[in-house]
Amino acid sequence: MKMELIQPFVNAADAVLAQMLECKPTLDKLTMEEEAYRRKGVAALVMVKGQIEGRIILDVDTDTALRMANRLTGTELSGSDELVRETVCELANQVIGNAVTTLNDQGCQFHVFPPQVHTDEHGAKSNEDTEVLVMSFETPCGTVYMNIAMHYLRRRRGEMVNAS
Repeated sequence: MKMELIQPFVNAADAVLAQMLECKPTLDKLTMEEEAYRRKGVAALVMVKGQIEGRIILDVDTDTALRMANRLTGTELSGSDELVRETVCELANQVIGNAVTTLNDQGCQFHVFPPQVHTDEHGAKSNEDTEVLVMSFETPCGTVYMNIAMHYLRRRRGEMVNAS
């Protein structure tokens, strides 16, 4: 996966988490994954379609999601509260929306679908068409994981190779 595709997601996550949680998040890990992704807790899935297609999962363990939702709403919520899941979806919406806007401004064409609560225990794993990158951000509320699985459309891959 090219860094020019990843950097907008790193920058967007950093900016959104900093603004919403009023902190300076730190990028802790950035790894390419070959094994299937295992959900950590409360997760939101956003599908991206266009020149490059795939999905992004923003994932936080249940305690972290609860702390984030409590901080953002200013109330004490329970771990099973729907507002906790909606908070994670809203964070995903803002992070992915900002990243895709940056990529669109660079000439990529994407359509972003609304975030959905991701309940599958496992996500896609790398294969010859799809690369999977997992990054984690440390915040005062806990660790936030972002799993990005993308691939070039086959018709685009040929154009990309010819353009090189």
